[in-house]
Parts: sequence; C-alpha cells; structure tokens
Amino acid sequence: MEYGHSEMMCVALAREIKPGNTAFHGLASPVPMTSIKLAKELGTEFNYICITGAVEPGLGQPATVASTLSRNQWNGGTAYFGLDEIFDLAGAGGVDVAFLSLIQINQKGEINMSYVGGSWDQPKLRLPGGAGSAFLTPVCKRTTIWKTKQDNRTLVDKVDFVTAAADPTKEFTLVTNLCIFRMKGGLLHLDSIFPYSSFQEVQENTGWTIAEKDAPFAAPPTEKELAALNKVDPNKVRLLEF
Repeated sequence: MEYGHSEMMCVALAREIKPGNTAFHGLASPVPMTSIKLAKELGTEFNYICITGAVEPGLGQPATVASTLSRNQWNGGTAYFGLDEIFDLAGAGGVDVAFLSLIQINQKGEINMSYVGGSWDQPKLRLPGGAGSAFLTPVCKRTTIWKTKQDNRTLVDKVDFVTAAADPTKEFTLVTNLCIFRMKGGLLHLDSIFPYSSFQEVQENTGWTIAEKDAPFAAPPTEKELAALNKVDPNKVRLLEF
C-alpha cells in the first residue's frame, strides 16, 4: 500500500501509545483521534478518554468531520467523564500521554498558543491561549505534540510567547510530517526521520541547528497498520489537517 504524510503521522502517533496507558486528546484533533482509534484497532490495550467526556468511544462509527466533539466521539462510550474530571485525573498523575498541538515551539519545548507578532496587548494574530496545553503539559506523564506542517515559522529559535513549557524531567515528544524529536537534557533532539524525507529537508524547516546529522529513518508503516488505518478512517478525515 502507498502512504504519505498523513498515514505516516497517524502510524507514528499510534506507536507512541503503550499497553496500559491512559491517553487523551482535546479539541480540533482529527489526527490524534484517528491515531488513537488506529492503536485500538491494532490491539493495543489502553484507556481512551477524550474531550467529549466519553470513555472508550466506540470504533463502529467512523468520523465524517474534523471536529472531535462530534457524535462519533460519543456513541458507544462506556461512561461519561467530564473535562473537569479529566483535568483532575491528569493533575493526580493519571494521564499517561496527552496529544497536544501548537503554533510555535522552540528547542527547549516552549510552546506558543497565545499570539504571533506584535505584543500581548496588540498582537498581529490572537490565538486560543493556554487551554489544555498550559495545564496538561506540566502534569501528564508524557506529552506528545503533533504538527502536520513543519516549517521554520513553527519550529523557531524563540517563541513569541511561552504559553506552556515542557518539563525536562518527563518524556516530551514532537511528531511532525517530517520527523520525530524527543526531549533529552532539556532540549529537543532529532530522534528519527520519516522515510520520504531527509536530514536536509528537516533542517531547512527547523529554526534551530540540529546536531543529529546521522539520525536514523523511522520504520515505514506496515501493511497491517495501513489496512487498520483505512478501516478506522475510511472517510480520510485525517487529511483535513494537511
């Protein structure tokens, strides 16, 4: 089977979920939503909670829209667990991996979701702000950030505003359409490059100098992973982020 950026990202994010985990994603998250359903379809046993409040929403109704507040994220759920309870659970150390996104990020894992350009009082572009990122990033056991278009306006040397920051003592991963970065020693380091990309392309689209010129290529999606992905996402909702 052929694959592209969306398939590689969904598979890479699904591989981040380990047996026994409790995984969470928030609003406007079609790629993590699809990745979590993919991990379920592949047989990984873990707990799935999402922003609708549904625990273990069923896989029987494939998504038709990008919204992660849609019916497919509710029907078939085994229980209701409200957002306040999700945040309480995370604060108590009960969320193993949270899937979050960003507008800007630097090598220290500082995330901007507040504004770009100008100043706090007079920004060029006002963004949604901290929301889950500011609270969840410090308290979840692992944070996995996704960005479907990597460029040097997003991966920057200095963010315009620090909305949230990685805890260097915890696992922190950045998955883009080109590669995977992981936090080591308080800085993001290139962990692997996706098979269709190259070190040169990754560096050209990163706002800091990457030292890992010999970073390995990630394993491509298997036939089993791609078949499972097409089963849980036949409407290709994942493409809406690309």
